Amino acid sequence: MKLVTGKAYVYGNNIDTDQIYPGRYLDLVDPMEIGKHCMEGADASLVKKLSPGDIIVAGRNFGCGSSREHAAISLINAKVSAVVAESFGRIFYRNAINLGLSVLVCSDITKKINNGDILEVNFLEGYVKNKNSGEVIQGEKISDYIRDIIDSGGIKPLFKKITSNQG
Repeated sequence: MKLVTGKAYVYGNNIDTDQIYPGRYLDLVDPMEIGKHCMEGADASLVKKLSPGDIIVAGRNFGCGSSREHAAISLINAKVSAVVAESFGRIFYRNAINLGLSVLVCSDITKKINNGDILEVNFLEGYVKNKNSGEVIQGEKISDYIRDIIDSGGIKPLFKKITSNQG
């Protein structure tokens, strides 16, 4: 998870889990079906526009609201490569990491990125480079432990890897 490059889709503050994945779809269990409703409460047309590897950029408190894992699952299965936000709801942030979704906190990112900009996100160094403008925006580096979780595809695959090596 050193570098991710993709097109930015920019959203504002307080995008809650019901906007990321509306509650009316909670009966769905197939991850691919869940992915078809990604961000539907905030932008019903997003899934049709997304290409694998694209990046969600958001303001403060992205993922606030309920603790449903479906929000992160929908982003992963819509092929979003990362979410970069000014801040995250705590439970969403941890769910995203535990499920293997790359997330980065980056202050004032929405003031420096436009819809459609091509971004390069460097998780090792904690920065975002706007390939359109050339501007580099410093974010918060993630810990080695969080990087290991995400690189493993989530907390469960990491746990399986660790326990299978003890033997």
